[in-house]
Amino acid sequence: MAITVNIYYTGKNGNAKKFAQEMVSRGIVKEIRAEEGNIRYEYFFPMDDEETVLLIDSWKDQKSIDIHHASPMMETIMQLRDKYDLHMNVERYFSDDTEISSKDVSFIRK
Repeated sequence: MAITVNIYYTGKNGNAKKFAQEMVSRGIVKEIRAEEGNIRYEYFFPMDDEETVLLIDSWKDQKSIDIHHASPMMETIMQLRDKYDLHMNVERYFSDDTEISSKDVSFIRK
């Protein structure tokens, strides 16, 4: 069962975006995406809140998340969060691996 974690990083003076930019420019995002069990690791910017960045972080299972959290990379991420004085709101979602219902499919435009 896949696990998706939405992390809302909030700061001041554009610090959340600076954090995301540094994560990308230092190659940390690329390293995370290459980790065993990572499915998705992407930043998004809410249109109505310039001080928040949304990270959508998906993993194959809890074991993959635990290995990621135990990696030396997490210390670097925590240091960057402190550097930019970011606060977090976290949501976790579990995939049920079912197909999209035929009723829902009618609303999806491809």
